[in-house]
Amino acid sequence: MKSGTDIRGVACENEAGEAVNLTDDAVAAIANGFLVWLEGRAGKQAAALRLAIGHDSRISAERIQNAAAGALTRAGAQVFLCGLSSTPAMFMAVRSLDCDATIQITASHHPYHRNGLKFFTPGGGLEGSDIEAILQNAQDGRAPRAAAQPGRTEAVDFMPRYARRLREMVCAGIGVNDAAQRPLKGFHIVVDAGNGAGGFYATEVLAPLGADISGSQFLEPDGRFPNHIPNPENGEAMASASRATLAAGADLGIIFDTDVDRAGAVDRTGKEINRNRLVALASAIALEGNPGGAIVTDSITSTGLKTYIEQELGGVHYRYKRGYKNVIDEAVRLNRAGVNCPLAIETSGHAAFRENDFLDDGAYLVTKLIIKMAVLRREGKALEDLLAGLAEPVETAELRLAIRAEDFRAYGERVIEELERFSRKQSWDIAPDNREGIRVSFPKGHGNGWFLLRLSVHDPIMPLNIESDSVGGAKEIAVQLYAFLRLAEKLDVSPLEAFLAR
Repeated sequence: MKSGTDIRGVACENEAGEAVNLTDDAVAAIANGFLVWLEGRAGKQAAALRLAIGHDSRISAERIQNAAAGALTRAGAQVFLCGLSSTPAMFMAVRSLDCDATIQITASHHPYHRNGLKFFTPGGGLEGSDIEAILQNAQDGRAPRAAAQPGRTEAVDFMPRYARRLREMVCAGIGVNDAAQRPLKGFHIVVDAGNGAGGFYATEVLAPLGADISGSQFLEPDGRFPNHIPNPENGEAMASASRATLAAGADLGIIFDTDVDRAGAVDRTGKEINRNRLVALASAIALEGNPGGAIVTDSITSTGLKTYIEQELGGVHYRYKRGYKNVIDEAVRLNRAGVNCPLAIETSGHAAFRENDFLDDGAYLVTKLIIKMAVLRREGKALEDLLAGLAEPVETAELRLAIRAEDFRAYGERVIEELERFSRKQSWDIAPDNREGIRVSFPKGHGNGWFLLRLSVHDPIMPLNIESDSVGGAKEIAVQLYAFLRLAEKLDVSPLEAFLAR
């Protein structure tokens, strides 16, 4: 059930026929395993612990919440039931409710029948090794000593507190005293919550500040996600948000994932502010007051973005590994080492500002965009004007090549080592600042772009990203790379062959 720094499983019967493994008994065992881990971390017995539980809109959420709360209270812990909540709000609840830890029940953008648990302590989200320890405790049947008296539960409507913080943030950023001055009057902003937990942003943040939210869609929670997947990386979801923004004639469109730790946007022309464009905008905002600061991103960002951050903004682009927790942890490490690093952001839409405790928070990110939009309007400019200096690729492709070796990680690492030797023999330009896999650039006439081959964070897959600044350039690069990859016996190169055959 380990999925990076989360626990995930199948929570209800489904059309795919996947067996349910996130049962009440499993959830109770995981909750007990977490309590044992937390007792050691907090230095308290379970009966002295205070915890909060929230959940996204999935149909299995309340069942899992009740199973987890039952285990926690049987051990004597006090539990606050926060109901429908965003993941970032549940981190805020750790401190606001004076908790030792919080649990968010979510599976992010995964299908409706899946669910899972995320954990926060006052120090932030847990590491992968912590999740392993919790699951090992659960597997071994470890549980806290039974309490003489069960703990109590208390319902807490926490999201209004979180929304108030965002409203106050807008007021401070625009320079008004309070929300009663309606600082967003005259702005039309459409929100697409995808029937997840993000509908509050339209009704509890934007509307009270005076924004016109007409045309917003799928604000009501519906755990079956009947309209589209709540995922800013999904093409259908982004197209839906774009259509809604254009139909409403809005200044900005916003789209959240299910639990609101990620976001994307759409400008007034309907063009997506996603991936490299979103990273660029967030970087422009983060580097204000941080000249020469480092922006940590994942490895698949474009060459144009690096040029934009370093030449247009005067910052440093620091590419790191895929995986939002990897990106955030590296930004934290850099700051501890004395490097001025105000932002960690992955192209998936996970954005973590230093000023916000490096919490990946989609609502915080779009609030920063809205503040910047309001400030720019005073200057007669629009948000998208900031992107004028961003060169974007003409062609992009992402291919996922399956590894058929039993020890897939060792095999994938060997493929990368051999490709590096092959690249040097071909006198290819290997990126010196790449920190994951191998990234090679090609000049005009040979592809005018780059490829990145790496190992998946969790799966027996080698993702291959190709970008080119010329029409047909992506295939030119793929042809040159195929000459090597076709010799890798335990690597399924059929997706690359299909790409070349188009």
